[in-house]
Amino acid sequence: MLQGHQSWRFENRPIIKGSATVVGPFEGQGPLANDFDIIHGDLMLGQESWEKAEKVLLEESARIAVENAGLTNGQVNFFVGGDLMNQIISSSFAARTLAIPYLGVFGACSTSMESLAIAANLVNSRSAKYVLATACSHNASVEKQFRYPTEYGSQKPPTAQYTVTGAGSSIVAHDGEGLAVTSATIGRVIDMGLTDPFNMGAAMAPAAVDTIQAHLRDFRIEPGHYDLIVTGDLSKVGYELANDLFAKHKIPMNQTQYHDCGMMIYDYNKQKVQSGASGCGCSAVVTYGHLLKRMRAGEFKRILVVATGALLSPLSFQQGESIPCIAHAVSIESGGST
Repeated sequence: MLQGHQSWRFENRPIIKGSATVVGPFEGQGPLANDFDIIHGDLMLGQESWEKAEKVLLEESARIAVENAGLTNGQVNFFVGGDLMNQIISSSFAARTLAIPYLGVFGACSTSMESLAIAANLVNSRSAKYVLATACSHNASVEKQFRYPTEYGSQKPPTAQYTVTGAGSSIVAHDGEGLAVTSATIGRVIDMGLTDPFNMGAAMAPAAVDTIQAHLRDFRIEPGHYDLIVTGDLSKVGYELANDLFAKHKIPMNQTQYHDCGMMIYDYNKQKVQSGASGCGCSAVVTYGHLLKRMRAGEFKRILVVATGALLSPLSFQQGESIPCIAHAVSIESGGST
């Protein structure tokens, strides 16, 4: 049901019936290692290329999520997913393997919540019984496409971020017990004129704040409605800028309540990640692994995940375009389906 101007309220409370996360070796050295289903010891995953390895990450997370939901691929009505590769090839080629009717989406690093919002809307409207929602990224494939190949060894500025190697998947179902997807706010494209692909956090922060502001307005609530509000991958630079914008717009955001996935997945004292993490897989694995685990343990009853994305491409950068950004918000609550 439409709520306000740009939000959906899921009155039927579709549930997350199963979820799974698969990550690479570097993510397995971080503080959230115990919250992932599979940690690979090799970035290549036994494949011939980084891109093929990324596809395998998604396929594995999807397989485990379906199994955790007690289903088979044949029971899943739709697969909604995307990634950062040109023409979202990781998701599309995985869809070939999964053989589930497929809706490919692209929201850059906001794809994790874009896919979850669409999946929940399909289930809430009774247009589907079970929907698979996914997002993935791979450090080597993404860095090669958007910045410089890892092998090039270029020095990165402090504002740069480290792309997560990981895939997160969930099965959204029309009924059952578990965590419920209760609402979503679809973001607007915000472009502040930034052009530096090594400063994505600053580019994305205004979009994150705009979506959070819209969500609070559409539902007529305050930030304190949630136990936790988490952005996708603003990391240190974008996180600080977002807090400045909250203060400017008089949004009463408590910094102990507000966190960022890009600052949670790595250990700044031990891992050289500059400003922090980024990539479609960042908010996907932190949400479907760490955050849902904490919710199931009773630590949080209600959270808002605001995945952030920079909608540039190698072609747009080469043509001197600025970086348009977007953020999509999804609320998840304990309590299951009605």
